[in-house]
Amino acid sequence: MANVQPLFFDPKDSASFKRGIFNAIVAPRPIGWLSTVDEHGKSNLAPFSYFNIVSNLPPILMFSCNTPEDRPAKDTLANVRKTGEFVFNLVAASQLEAMNDTSSPVPYGVDEFEHFGIEKAPCRVVAAPRVAASPCSLECRVIKVVSFGGGDLGPETNVTFGEVVGMHIAPGYLHEDGHFDTLAARPVSRLGGAEYAVTQESFELTRKFKRANEATY
Repeated sequence: MANVQPLFFDPKDSASFKRGIFNAIVAPRPIGWLSTVDEHGKSNLAPFSYFNIVSNLPPILMFSCNTPEDRPAKDTLANVRKTGEFVFNLVAASQLEAMNDTSSPVPYGVDEFEHFGIEKAPCRVVAAPRVAASPCSLECRVIKVVSFGGGDLGPETNVTFGEVVGMHIAPGYLHEDGHFDTLAARPVSRLGGAEYAVTQESFELTRKFKRANEATY
C-alpha cells in the first residue's frame, strides 16, 4: 500500500473535479443562521454553510455566498449591503428542522420568521431581530464585503466580514467560570452534500504554548 499514489484533481478540470468534494473535505463547518432586515424593516432569516470566526479580539465573523442564478444577490447579502448589519444565531440540534426550512427559496420580502413560525426577539444594538430560542445570538455590524470571481471565473462570490457588537446567551449555557457550554447547546454543523453533524462529545489537549493574557479567554 505504500506505493499507492493519492488521486489528484485539478479544480479547473470540470470533468473530474466536483465542488462537493471540497465541501466534504473542509468539514465540519459551523452554520451561519443569519437574520437581517431590509431598508423597510422586513426581516429575513437564512442559513449559510460558508461561515466562521475570523478573530476574537476584535470579535469578527465572516460568511460567504455565491451569486444565485435567479437574482443579482442573495437576500441576506442584499440586506447587509443596505443596512450594514446582521445577526448570527447558533443552530442547536433542536432547531435543525427550522433552520432547514429557512433554506427554502421564498420570494424576496417574505419574512421567514413569520412564514415558518419561528419566534423572533429584538436586539439591543442592531435593527435585525434574533432567533428567540437560539442558545446564542451575536449582533454584528458589517466591516467590509469582499467580492471575487465572476465572468470567466465562475459565479461571483461575496465574503462579508462583521464585527460582533452584542452577544445574547440564553440562561443555562454558561459555565460557572463564565465560558460558553458548547455541549449543552449541541450546535449543528455542515458536512458534505446534505450531511450534517451535531456536537455531542469533546476532549481536551494540553496546549503547547502560553497565551499572552490567559485571563481574557
